[in-house]
Amino acid sequence: MTFVRNAWYVAGWSKNFGRELTPLTIMDEDIVIYRTEAGAAVALTDECPHKRLPLSKGRLKGDAVECGYHGMTFGCDGKCVRIPGQSNLPSSAWVRAYPLHERHGIVWIWMGEAEKADPELVFDMPEFTDPNWAPHHGDALELECNYLPVADNLCDPAHVSFVHPTTLGNPACEDVPIDCARQGQTVITWRWIRDAPPVGFFKAFGNFAGNVDRWHYYYLHAPNVAVIDFGSAATEEAIGEEERDKGVRLFALHFLTPVSETRTVDHWMHLRNIALDDEGMGERMNEQFRIAFAEDKAILETIQAREAKAPARRPVRIAIDRGPNHLRRIIAEMAAQETTPAEDAAAMQAVS
Repeated sequence: MTFVRNAWYVAGWSKNFGRELTPLTIMDEDIVIYRTEAGAAVALTDECPHKRLPLSKGRLKGDAVECGYHGMTFGCDGKCVRIPGQSNLPSSAWVRAYPLHERHGIVWIWMGEAEKADPELVFDMPEFTDPNWAPHHGDALELECNYLPVADNLCDPAHVSFVHPTTLGNPACEDVPIDCARQGQTVITWRWIRDAPPVGFFKAFGNFAGNVDRWHYYYLHAPNVAVIDFGSAATEEAIGEEERDKGVRLFALHFLTPVSETRTVDHWMHLRNIALDDEGMGERMNEQFRIAFAEDKAILETIQAREAKAPARRPVRIAIDRGPNHLRRIIAEMAAQETTPAEDAAAMQAVS
């Protein structure tokens, strides 16, 4: 399985974590997250090194976690600070402490080498703090699917006409070609649909009386962050590609966290340039997103189920696969930097 560990992943929304011991699994590693009395988030391996009881079955003692079986207690750095009945603390009595970083109501976790966990690498964009934009958190969508097909889907504008015909797509864009480029570790796919009826989403929120020019720009920041810049403007305004702020414009953000080889959590949210102070608008938009993302979930989980069967033939490759092909190569390159030479060769062969 190709997991890229030296990267920041979303553990959850800030509101998900408090003074309770909250268990979760990322990349098949069991983790427990809680907050200190001062409010800082802490992440430890969710397993006592003595009898392997999950620490999440224990209790907080101040800022430390006490195992619920024999009372071994671990501090925020993962080191054992107490063993009831004995004064010596074995050097092997520790659990892993994971680097965390909290920003914009999101808790990020670093799954790789701790010394490489640079907070400057946490995904950000200026619209989070721009007063001309309104952020609105969504949900944590659980998918019974490997994270790579989910990421493929998020650099693929072509699917919206067929998977989301009532919300994010319509027949007007079925035959519009898609452009694709790679910039470093980011895949960009995009297209414009000129002088066409608005899709359901912008019928509901754009108040357009006639045809629109609309766009999709999909940015997949490997390995796990997707930003979909989409919007519409009245056709008569004839806006250019660099004038998208003149239209009704949104960013849909997806933060993919692999749980296991066949499970992924997609924390999603949006940023919008309309109705900035209307929380009700944000929630109404989220309802439309929930419809669309449930459609994605159904497709992706069905495909995952097919992966358990041997294919009868090699998959057909078509033009719209350029974005996912770029992504798979980037993932293989990133993973190769964390593997042995033999694993390196196998990963590159898989995308060649």
